[in-house]
Amino acid sequence: MIILRNLLLTLIALYFSVSSSLVWAESVTPTRSEGRILSNGQLAINTRFKIDLPEQLRNALQQGVSLDFTLTYQLEKPTIASYRHKIVNWVSSDDTVNYRLSYHPITGRYRISVGTFSTEYNKLDTALRGVGAIANWHVLSENTLSNTNVQDVRASVRLNLSTTKLPKPFQINALTSSDWSLDSGWKRLTIN
Repeated sequence: MIILRNLLLTLIALYFSVSSSLVWAESVTPTRSEGRILSNGQLAINTRFKIDLPEQLRNALQQGVSLDFTLTYQLEKPTIASYRHKIVNWVSSDDTVNYRLSYHPITGRYRISVGTFSTEYNKLDTALRGVGAIANWHVLSENTLSNTNVQDVRASVRLNLSTTKLPKPFQINALTSSDWSLDSGWKRLTIN
């Protein structure tokens, strides 16, 4: 039974890799990437991304495969605060927000989940606007950026498709197909 199930999953993954005859360049583009230093010395981040899903990923989503995206930030300057932040993140991972995009065929709706919060949308394009969108995300410990000039702070954000959370056959497909490597790359925040 397990062998049959694994064979079926492998055939589904092979179908998706062969069925997409279009060459589609992945596209994750930030439309907003801003940050501001709060009075308590934390950084508040606001982001929004434009995501164009290749046909292969759209098909997988329609077949019930959830797509997980990870929004990450990194502090580059000031140097001392940046090193402290990296050391703290060895112990905990507070520098990411995970988004899960799924499709429910019974209702014909798309759902985005962030932790225990979820929102449903009628159209995929509308749902994709919610992936990577965040407002007033407070990062860093209090007083990290106290008495720091805005021009002395440099931070970046990145949104990418997390292929490690896909079912195993799709993880293999992700290794061989560029359609599965959606990544914005590190984009510098405009700090106010």
